[in-house]
Amino acid sequence: MRKLVARRAAVRAAGIAAATTVILAPLLCSGAATAAPEQLAADALPAELVQAIARDLQLTPTEYLDRAARAQELRTYATDFRAERPGDFAGAWIGQDGRPVVAVTSPEAAQIATADGYQTRLTPVNADGLEGSLQQFGQWVNTLPREVSQAIQSVAIDFLNSQLVVSIANTPTGHMLNVPTLIANVKVILTPGGGGPVERRPMAGDTYITSNLSLQDSNLQGVDVCSFGFNSVDAAGRALNISAGHCDPKLGEGDQRATVYQPNVRDIPNSPALGSFTQANLGGASGLDFSLIELNEHAVGLGMDQPSVRGSNGTTLHITGLGDPITGAPICKSGQSSTFTCGYVVADRVETQLYTAEGESRTIRGFASSACTLGGDSGGAIVSGTLALGITSGSNAADAPSCNEANVALAQYGGTATLGIPIRPILAEIDAASGGGAGSGITVRTKPVTS
Repeated sequence: MRKLVARRAAVRAAGIAAATTVILAPLLCSGAATAAPEQLAADALPAELVQAIARDLQLTPTEYLDRAARAQELRTYATDFRAERPGDFAGAWIGQDGRPVVAVTSPEAAQIATADGYQTRLTPVNADGLEGSLQQFGQWVNTLPREVSQAIQSVAIDFLNSQLVVSIANTPTGHMLNVPTLIANVKVILTPGGGGPVERRPMAGDTYITSNLSLQDSNLQGVDVCSFGFNSVDAAGRALNISAGHCDPKLGEGDQRATVYQPNVRDIPNSPALGSFTQANLGGASGLDFSLIELNEHAVGLGMDQPSVRGSNGTTLHITGLGDPITGAPICKSGQSSTFTCGYVVADRVETQLYTAEGESRTIRGFASSACTLGGDSGGAIVSGTLALGITSGSNAADAPSCNEANVALAQYGGTATLGIPIRPILAEIDAASGGGAGSGITVRTKPVTS
């Protein structure tokens, strides 16, 4: 998070590693599955997004939308399959050829999935077993001193090889870390060091600035810069926006209503207010990183109540529904620092650490993608097809000046990686914590607002 006046970071994120040598399959919830909503036609996508899809994914717009839809169909099937045969289910993902794969632990289960039209893969350990290993590993990490646990960048599940994939900083502390391999098969990947504080750059239309003091206050030392995510509405009709929790400068305080401003780069103290935070969460029981911003009339007048995501050069993408992360699904994210960039979900359950300015560690859970994300994109929207998938929390390229330089510098570590926070758990948490106030019954905007 960049301070425009004083270069002091409020939050820094541990790097997120995405190994290209393993296939990381998803952990799927056992709740009721829902049909994937319809998406926009290929010719309705913004030109800049089409360019990013071709550049980053080597797909046509139609192929991108088809693969995104196929991923949501697989997610629904896998959820039902796991509910019916929990001992046999061992993961699901979209392969590099775009075909859906279901991993199972028995030939009988493989016959069922094959008959339903899916490729199958036999593996020795089911999803429940590897989830238990992940939980045990997290408990072990919590017993370590903070200066040691900081070397553990992230941990994800690799169902195909029945193992945990642990990313450890390529530092002396990381080299000496004695990973408990008796918990489960563990593959260790060395990644760049955690680096310094995450700095955020302004991003034109989808950027906001905020501070725990008034911009007119003579004691103000700096302002934080983050990105708006998905425009939303609650049961009372309030115009809201979902962003990252670590962007709230009053996080953890009794009154979290820090003001959010549209940056006036020539005169920061007179930047117009767009609203204020009403909720924010970083870690805790849910492991989510999100905030809720209640927008004012000025923000609504700028179109912040519309179902759109602003990307490069002011172009907008219309959001048509919600999706869930599943390994292999194509994704794109918005942001004026890196513009539209695209990639694939490489793991749909990842745990990593964020550190507050006070040095407190928070465990964050989300999904990892290979999309390049630069400083300034925190809180921005992540989509699959035209479905809202999640918001940006952190990146291993946050300090890079450009995606081109990030791709070169991080190639030896598996390339760029972004941590996203899935949208459905965010909405559920906001609703549960609303107390009937702002955010109660919240939904992401998917239909235009008419006056």
